[in-house]
Amino acid sequence: MVELLMYGVVAALANVAGGFWLTSRRRIGPSLLARLVGLGAGFMLAAVFLEVAPAAARLWPGQVEVPLGLVLGGYLLIQFFEHTMVSHFHLGEETHPDALLDTRAMWAAIGGLTIHTFFDGVVIAAGFLVDVRLGFLIFLAVVLHKIPDGVTVASIVLASGRSRGMARSATLLVGGATLVGVIAVGPFQGSVGYVLPLSAGVTLYIAASDLIPEVNKEEGIFVSIVVFAGVALFYLTDRLITGLGL
Repeated sequence: MVELLMYGVVAALANVAGGFWLTSRRRIGPSLLARLVGLGAGFMLAAVFLEVAPAAARLWPGQVEVPLGLVLGGYLLIQFFEHTMVSHFHLGEETHPDALLDTRAMWAAIGGLTIHTFFDGVVIAAGFLVDVRLGFLIFLAVVLHKIPDGVTVASIVLASGRSRGMARSATLLVGGATLVGVIAVGPFQGSVGYVLPLSAGVTLYIAASDLIPEVNKEEGIFVSIVVFAGVALFYLTDRLITGLGL
């Protein structure tokens, strides 16, 4: 459990790093942010279809409809929290400060991102409960989009006219939610057969419905190509881990 918490802390710190990076400089290049998003999206999609979903199916031999239904449930769960319960703030909207000027909009956006990062922690923990190799791959997939998440939450606060200090505090809140998500899975270790496919649905939503649409907003083909690079990076990382016998 201590090792798992360490992974949760590192993932949370990636959120914090993104926020502190933004608040320490006048402007972050949107092209770099878009590339990070694309790389993370490709890596996460590969993780879902090549590792997480197959691992979930193996936990339900002869009952493929059960894990598939849970994957759908995980996907719809994030749809509910991000777009039904609160207004979700999309990566990229930080370039339009006039879109977020009132306090209510700011807190709604932060709330959506906090829920998002909470489930990041759930996904990481669920992977490690099944297999260390699987957990490490999921951890890498999550970390790749954590810095853009941190940039986003800090941008929300700055765009709403608040101070850099408050922007950093919001980033700490969102990062801390990841650690809470890791801890929350602890009492449900015996239910990993349910938690893992739900986590696959959560990861699929983040990659396909949160990140890919932002990639597709970018002009030109380079950022889209980075998505394929993310898939390739996942494959190479998987082969490396297997080759090392982990």
